[in-house]
Amino acid sequence: MIRAVTLVAAVAAASGPMQLHSSDCPPGTPIATRTMAADCGGKNLSPSLAWSSAPAGVKSFAVIMHDADAPVAGGFYHWIVYNLPAGTTRLAAGAKLAPGQLGTNSLGKAAYYGPCPPPGPAHHYTITLYALDVPSVESEAPPTAPQLAARIEGHVLARAVVATTARTL
Repeated sequence: MIRAVTLVAAVAAASGPMQLHSSDCPPGTPIATRTMAADCGGKNLSPSLAWSSAPAGVKSFAVIMHDADAPVAGGFYHWIVYNLPAGTTRLAAGAKLAPGQLGTNSLGKAAYYGPCPPPGPAHHYTITLYALDVPSVESEAPPTAPQLAARIEGHVLARAVVATTARTL
């Protein structure tokens, strides 16, 4: 029995932690202009995301994009995605998602809304991918990010983060 446990741990360690990447948010660079809100000169396209090394037992994925620097209590949630099937490994820029996969952003819409920080210092954006042990997150209405976070609590197998910045000139 101990041998089997050791083998599973060795396989998990060999695969490494889950990784999240975005060609729209390369490390150390601001988010791509096309992902910015139209009001800030962008095209309001959600960023491309690709991930690998999801843990064994994953049954679905969720994504939350958050601006903790926004001048509103709790920050601003730009994108809430959930119920992505276990076999998913990427989302294209401007991904079209089905009803039941988009949560409610801070503007009250089940949609992506790109960064549009007020003039001043750059804002910091965190895109977090969650690997979940449940096949779906049930919700009568598109959940807000805090509602989704509450529903997935205790079901997160792994998480990976991409951090980026944006600034309005």
